[in-house]
Amino acid sequence: MSGPVVLRGGVVIPDDALTWRFSRSSGPGGQSVNTTDSRAELSVDLDGFTWSSEPQRERVLERLAGRLRGEILTVTASEYRSQLRNREAALARITALLDEALAPPGPPRRAAKPSRGSRERRKAGEQQRRAIKQLRRRPPER
Repeated sequence: MSGPVVLRGGVVIPDDALTWRFSRSSGPGGQSVNTTDSRAELSVDLDGFTWSSEPQRERVLERLAGRLRGEILTVTASEYRSQLRNREAALARITALLDEALAPPGPPRRAAKPSRGSRERRKAGEQQRRAIKQLRRRPPER
């Protein structure tokens, strides 16, 4: 678990950018639940490592804007009883988040005209709806 974390696009998170905190976890744990600090909280300072390019950094900051506090991304893991497994889960979670945020944007969407069949189906639906509403009206007086 020690050593730098390598992400997509050659981005490397050095060890000194990672900050660990541990606390007591809620939930199952048996007799050791009140004595073991098994909940792991991992924080990554996004300003603390070198990016391959500035657009990558901007993309990550934009995509993770809702999860960031300043430029620090924090993830917690408390689903396991052992601290080691929670540490592994938190590291995997933060790696997946950053990998997903580093993914290049998809191809731009090309606008297309509606097909002839879809236009005909829409018109047929409108005519059917118009006929249903026509039946709800009062018949004309003679």
